[in-house]
Amino acid sequence: MSAEEWKRLKSECPVRVQWDPERDLLLRSLPHRSLQMGLEGAAIRSYVRDWIVGIEDVTPLALEIHGLVQAGRIEEAKASLPAEKAYPLSGASRVL
Repeated sequence: MSAEEWKRLKSECPVRVQWDPERDLLLRSLPHRSLQMGLEGAAIRSYVRDWIVGIEDVTPLALEIHGLVQAGRIEEAKASLPAEKAYPLSGASRVL
């Protein structure tokens, strides 16, 4: 794909997705990846107006976890991480 084709496609799509490497608390690569989404144009407007259901400032928690990691208290840092859960998808939405 040429640079011009990429720019054209990018301008036509308000949402882009890519897989990013997941890392542990010591920034080592993990065997799975995280989905990263980039939004622009209409997708940003929808995100701001319709999709956000809540915002929570987690800065104090991040600072606490960082302090634990810096102090070598990795197990305590892991225990302080927010619980993660799988996002349910219908069969048609799943990427194999």
